[in-house]
Amino acid sequence: MPFVKVQKNKAYFKRFQVKYRRRRAGKTDYYARRRLIVQHKAKYNTPKYRFVVRLTNRYVICQVTYSLIDSDRVITSAYSSELPRYGIPTGLKNYAACYATGLLCARRLLYTLSQGVDAERQLAALYPGVDEVTGEIVETEDEGRTFFVEEVNDDVRPFRAFLDVGLRPTTSGHRVFAALKGAVDGGLDIPHNNKRFYMDEEDGEQKVYVAESMRDRILGGGVKEYMEQVQETDEEEGTKNFETKFAGYAKAGIGPDELEEAYLKCHAAIRKDPSPKHKESNRVREYEADGKTKKPNAKRAASLKQFPKQRNARKISLQQRKSRVKQKKEAMARAYANMMEDDDDE
Repeated sequence: MPFVKVQKNKAYFKRFQVKYRRRRAGKTDYYARRRLIVQHKAKYNTPKYRFVVRLTNRYVICQVTYSLIDSDRVITSAYSSELPRYGIPTGLKNYAACYATGLLCARRLLYTLSQGVDAERQLAALYPGVDEVTGEIVETEDEGRTFFVEEVNDDVRPFRAFLDVGLRPTTSGHRVFAALKGAVDGGLDIPHNNKRFYMDEEDGEQKVYVAESMRDRILGGGVKEYMEQVQETDEEEGTKNFETKFAGYAKAGIGPDELEEAYLKCHAAIRKDPSPKHKESNRVREYEADGKTKKPNAKRAASLKQFPKQRNARKISLQQRKSRVKQKKEAMARAYANMMEDDDDE
């Protein structure tokens, strides 16, 4: 059969449908997003919450969001750039940092939702999560439904969200699942499977999940092994690679032996105070620093923080405009009078 060139005729282009802008840019997987945000009609507009994890070149970002018809709303967010407050100065995008950021986001969310609520119905107290890292998988069966928290209160159900990884490949052992584990240990009910966590100890040809290996990984076990390896190489060859590669840890006095303790202290500090450093806008803090009692409007304060410089000239009043015209007329009259005097002298 001879080769036949496919002609895209007028009918083809009349029926061609342009994809969404974010799909063309490769930013959004709408196939996955549709299944994450569509809610059952019988739930009467109840939000479907998502635990969003995004990884940048330097940091980890965790958010709890829900979708509306116009845009997404963020309830709370946590960034690994906040971890230096809790004793982790560097290494803000590794496996352990992802876990700590997920834990921070979960505890911050539950404490936020517990404000102004009766003590018997506070989510932060009812679902404290795992006090100490064990790596164990926690599940609770209640009325034929599986919850991924230790105990389920009959009156108050745990906060359920679904993991949103964006365009990240969901390979086993990926860092996004470390953030998921941190959020689950922090008290959130997020459906998951332990096969996506860090796997170790091959059973024949297939790897299996081991809680102790997962705990070691969460507490910086991989970084610790590499630290020890670099130190041994420095001792044998007389180099100083450790001070170069782990300058941030060395400056903070954290070595291979102190790394696990530093992460444990970080987790304890997060549970003690998960609130953000600045609860209010920069404009409000400036008012408080000056001793002023009246606070500006929250939206106005946010806009001032976002656009601190006045981009356009400030409008003047009618009286000011009349005054400027009068001054210009007087200046022109004086200039004309001086010019006439010069002509008379000549």
